[in-house]
Amino acid sequence: MNTTLTSPLAPNPRRITQRTRGQGHGPITRLMSPSDLGQVLKPFVFLDLFDADQRTMAMLANMPLHPHSGIATVTVPLEGAFHYEDPAGGAVGTLGYGAVEWARAGGGMWHGKELSATDTPRIQGFQLWLALPAELENGEQESRYIEAQNMRQIGPAHVIIGNHEGVQSPVPAQEGINYLLVTLKPGERWTYRPPEHHSVGWLALAKGRLSAGAPVDAGEMVVFEPGEMPIALEASGNEDAVFVLGSAVPHPHPLHLGAYSVHTSAPALEAGERRIAELGRKLKEAGERRTASGTIPVFR
Repeated sequence: MNTTLTSPLAPNPRRITQRTRGQGHGPITRLMSPSDLGQVLKPFVFLDLFDADQRTMAMLANMPLHPHSGIATVTVPLEGAFHYEDPAGGAVGTLGYGAVEWARAGGGMWHGKELSATDTPRIQGFQLWLALPAELENGEQESRYIEAQNMRQIGPAHVIIGNHEGVQSPVPAQEGINYLLVTLKPGERWTYRPPEHHSVGWLALAKGRLSAGAPVDAGEMVVFEPGEMPIALEASGNEDAVFVLGSAVPHPHPLHLGAYSVHTSAPALEAGERRIAELGRKLKEAGERRTASGTIPVFR
């Protein structure tokens, strides 16, 4: 079993080798980019922690759409909720804690307004980018909006991506990646034992405080030493510790970077950027696409 709630922590906890508080850009803290920790933790290549009040959310709603290729984006709310409307799939609903928006850009998409904040004083969450394998990086785009009641949970962990203790996420991500959303009560202990070959490991803490062989404070992202050893954690503060944790088989390719794209080779990057430029022209021709709820669907 991977989950230990009350037993002692693992005797030889996996060591933290790097930590960061990222760079703040208003309500967004960029904890990882493809040019820094993404080089170490690939296929995890980008992580934002966003935290905004109503006024700031209204300002962000005026930002333009932007393109991606070669990656998948994974958006997970922690506090507050997002409204979504997907005319292509006929889906309308709300994404709160434990829910996920999954968007595989593949060969290209434009997005940025497919979610709108509900009537909430504050919204907080994480957005992650995953580098796609060569066979998917210029493939078909796919979007999924999966509400919390349709996600899977075991112990304190919501299985956002992958398979944890035999519990499989409904998100159609590539194999070899686990991404969990976890909340531990004060004093609660939990040990994560990664699957075989998952030598990449990290976590980012949004709220509370953790002991992970060394203290981890809210707003920090920490990287664990390479290997398949357990990650032993305890909520050491006076409030719930809320965090995301990732483990994976290392991405075997170099990262070829564009402005909004990550690919496995220069030719694949060129193909992806050519496709998103073509989509950008078609997006202008498509005109107003705003839904009744104010969202603008992903363009692909």
